[in-house]
Amino acid sequence: MSEKKITIGEHLIELRSRLIKSILFLIIAFVVCYIFSDKIYNFLVDPYAQAVKNDGNDRRLIFTALHETFLTYIKLAFFSAFFFCCPLILIQIWKFIAPGLYKDEKLALFPFLMATPILFLLGGMLVYYLIMPIAIKFFLSFESTSINGSLPIQLEAKVNEYLSLVMRLILAFGISFQLPVFLTLLGKVGFITSEYLKNRRKYVVIIIFSIAALLTPPDPVTQIGLALPLLLLYEISIYTVKLVEKK
Repeated sequence: MSEKKITIGEHLIELRSRLIKSILFLIIAFVVCYIFSDKIYNFLVDPYAQAVKNDGNDRRLIFTALHETFLTYIKLAFFSAFFFCCPLILIQIWKFIAPGLYKDEKLALFPFLMATPILFLLGGMLVYYLIMPIAIKFFLSFESTSINGSLPIQLEAKVNEYLSLVMRLILAFGISFQLPVFLTLLGKVGFITSEYLKNRRKYVVIIIFSIAALLTPPDPVTQIGLALPLLLLYEISIYTVKLVEKK
């Protein structure tokens, strides 16, 4: 840590500088993402398009208000900007706190800083490539055809509702995948131990399934799809906490 003392005013000026840079990153990324919002839209809709490609129905996504698609693109651009800017924002946070840390503290925190966006990305990829295709197939299984004059049940998905579901799941999985980082940090500072985590495993199972039920739609596919990786990450956290205990 530097021997030079920094006043509170200088800290606040530095914090303001980092905040302004982070906001500028978000604004620039928002503009770029809005320009390419149609391509981002096509990318996020692709799991649905692939799931219904050969089902014999003329599928489409609809909107029921004149401004709905425009607002959806705005929301999509902001979500994408935040997703892409997360590493840059983390770098600004690191540059703000790093001067106040000793060399060994920097070495201890840097792996956690690197792991955060990687785990968030892994959570988003799990949603996109596995959870959403399975969930769409599950939801479509409740469609029915007309029998004896009854009205058929057929999905007419709304653009806003579909993209909101995808973005909500990506955020839920991405944030939940930070569990190893959070628990290992607590283990690093001595708040918890690996034995503590082992002894409370049975309670954690209940908590994880409860959190999955809150963060995901009320269906078993997405809830189990979030709960099972979290259970695996909890077991990994026990191992990583044990590693930092040895040091």
